[in-house]
Amino acid sequence: MTRDLARALKGESHLLFDGGMGTMLQEAGLAAGETPELWCLTHPDEVRAIHRAYVEAGSDVITTNTFGANRLKLDGKATVDEVFSAAVACARAAGARYVAGDIGPTGALLRPLGTLSFDDAYELFAEEARAAAAAGADLFIIETMTDLLEAKAALLACRENTNMPIIATMTFGEDGRTFLGTSPEVAAVTLDALGADAVGINCSLGPGELLGLAKRMLAVTEKPLLVQANAGLPHVEGERTVYDIGPESYAESVRALVDAGVGIIGGCCGTTPSYIRLLDEVIKGRAPKSRHIERALTATSAQSMVHLPVGAGHVAVIGERINPTGKKRLQQALREGDIDYVVGMGISQQEQGADILDVNIGLPEINEAKLLPEVVERLCASVSLPLMLDSSDPVALEAACRRYPGKPIINSVNGSRESLEAILPIAARYGANVVALTLDEQGIPRTAEERLAIARRIVEAAKRAGIGSERILVDCLAMTVSTDQSQATQTLKAIGLVKRELGVFTTLGVSNISFGLPQRPLINSTFLSAAFGAGLDAPILNPATERYRDVVRTWRVLNAQDTGAEQFIGNYAEWVDPYQHPGKGAIGDGVTTRQPEGTAAAAKTSSTLRELVISGRRGDTARCVAEQLKHHDPLEIINDELIPALDEVGDRFEAGTYFLPQLMASAEAARAGFDTIRDVMPARATTDKGAICLATVKGDIHDIGKNIVKMLLENYGYTVFDLGRDVDPKLVLDCVRTHGIQLVGLSALMTTTVKSMETTIELLRREAPSTKVFVGGAVLTPEYAKMIGADFYAKDAAESARIAAEVLSS
Repeated sequence: MTRDLARALKGESHLLFDGGMGTMLQEAGLAAGETPELWCLTHPDEVRAIHRAYVEAGSDVITTNTFGANRLKLDGKATVDEVFSAAVACARAAGARYVAGDIGPTGALLRPLGTLSFDDAYELFAEEARAAAAAGADLFIIETMTDLLEAKAALLACRENTNMPIIATMTFGEDGRTFLGTSPEVAAVTLDALGADAVGINCSLGPGELLGLAKRMLAVTEKPLLVQANAGLPHVEGERTVYDIGPESYAESVRALVDAGVGIIGGCCGTTPSYIRLLDEVIKGRAPKSRHIERALTATSAQSMVHLPVGAGHVAVIGERINPTGKKRLQQALREGDIDYVVGMGISQQEQGADILDVNIGLPEINEAKLLPEVVERLCASVSLPLMLDSSDPVALEAACRRYPGKPIINSVNGSRESLEAILPIAARYGANVVALTLDEQGIPRTAEERLAIARRIVEAAKRAGIGSERILVDCLAMTVSTDQSQATQTLKAIGLVKRELGVFTTLGVSNISFGLPQRPLINSTFLSAAFGAGLDAPILNPATERYRDVVRTWRVLNAQDTGAEQFIGNYAEWVDPYQHPGKGAIGDGVTTRQPEGTAAAAKTSSTLRELVISGRRGDTARCVAEQLKHHDPLEIINDELIPALDEVGDRFEAGTYFLPQLMASAEAARAGFDTIRDVMPARATTDKGAICLATVKGDIHDIGKNIVKMLLENYGYTVFDLGRDVDPKLVLDCVRTHGIQLVGLSALMTTTVKSMETTIELLRREAPSTKVFVGGAVLTPEYAKMIGADFYAKDAAESARIAAEVLSS
């Protein structure tokens, strides 16, 4: 069977990419510290020879030597256009059938963890995309991404500046997530929604380890899947870096990937033409396995996904609290730019069981187009739930949707021509879901049939815009029964009609039904039960209200969403029924549980401070510490509250329930507490926790991981001397001597620079034998670290904090 790019992107043909470039360049003489991409200009014969070897091995697609060819990494040594022009020319001259313009990460952290804005990242990628297109590439391969927002910036840059096909892949660790916490399912769904022609996985692990991750992607997207695995883990033999999976074993593991449904294959670090030659045999004469996935509503953040299969009857709760209507304190916070308060509301709703957060900051005097993206960015740093972006301003919706690291819900479009023309293109452009309100220029219809007609009109318009029915949530609009009791039944009837006739999902603002009546939670919860029975999928409600939670938990038993009633039993096995025991104040008593809002409330107990740090509430933590200082010794606050809170966060990170953004948010909250103590009592309040020297070793220009470690250690209260990247061993020793450093952290991402790491450690052993060294980086393992003489191996930033505590507290 002839292998063809167009047919491969339709899932009708296999396609074979090439293998590792860095490994081959090193064998050709690339020295440690050299910029590989510049070899397209300075050593074109060697680059062409590598490409030609892959062509002769059977590769259909040759990847340009441009992985780091963005303006930041090139640093003025050549222009982006020059490198891409030379790189594509090398691939063409080697006889490539298809040339893929390779785009890797920028090398900088995007906000909120770093300083690079989404827009700046987009411009860097757009420059690469235009250069690749001008040079004559056939498609793009966006690869080795670990930040979903950065992958989105790259994908949009390629899509909006060229007409070339796009394949987007991400890199996952042994825990099945990227280092920012993105799962294979979230990556596949989000990249698919954004318009990638194929999605997949590359680097990090061997093909056997990637099989399970690939199957998870295959379950949620019908797009073709690309897998380019490493040849296992590296280790040093003499002066050479060797990988532990040979070509034959590698090919057998890739065969299992193909059998599972992977359509596009190739190799990554450590693979050579001998590997690719065997992969050619794996797919020769084969057609990709046919695949069909269950249709579902999916909404994602960078760390989590809500997945509601069509026809399953499952439900998701949308938290309604971030909406200034009737909330004076939230209105004040928005006017004052107090985003910490908004983030606190989001954290509270996540803790109370919301699955999705509605985010509405609309006030007449607020510049929503400016503020909504800022609020969304801050929420994404502390909350892992998908967001529903709620605004009547299309400019604000697009600004937030564009910069959101996931697949959001847009709230909302209605049946008016103006709304359809303004909102549907935004949802289509960014792959977003959309809430469809059953109202139009004439207002809200009184009857269920009229609301169905508007919903049908919206669904048809959405279809023309390329938005499928599984991305639509129709809101049949709950009207208050205090003015017209017939409206409750009309809303319920409309929900049923919409579900049966249009096959879409439904949502509803539940609390509107009881406005003006006493005991509103009682009415609302009863109406919620009825709405579930009518087919409601995603109620918009206050998750702090216990009655609502009772109804939701019970319904999830009845609709089989709570498998084995496990969650229900966990919540209600020892429940005290308020009807049998009046006055006991049980779960169903209708009381709304609220989080403390003011400083005094936040400072009532020391446990509250710990909770504030754990949940990453920076502003509240500072206020709470200031209040605690009136009654407690500063060191007591640090040792009994702040440090234990950070330890708890580290445990959650280790367990996989917290991810890097939440880890950093908690560390920043603790830092706010430390700073408050220093400001109030600088003379006696704090002790020096110790100094640490960090460096990316000689010849290595990658420092994202080191920068994250730096931020975390500083937030833990350590003094960090960051020597940067490509650091000579003698500079590390000078820092140790000058500042009396007892702990050094060394980072390396490239296998060729591990030798520099070993040299640095040897120098420290001779000249500063009491100094301890920890090492980290993608190419390292505990065994590798021990072999080169390190005292500790830090698999992640949280581990570096534990090492610092062990070394510097002794």
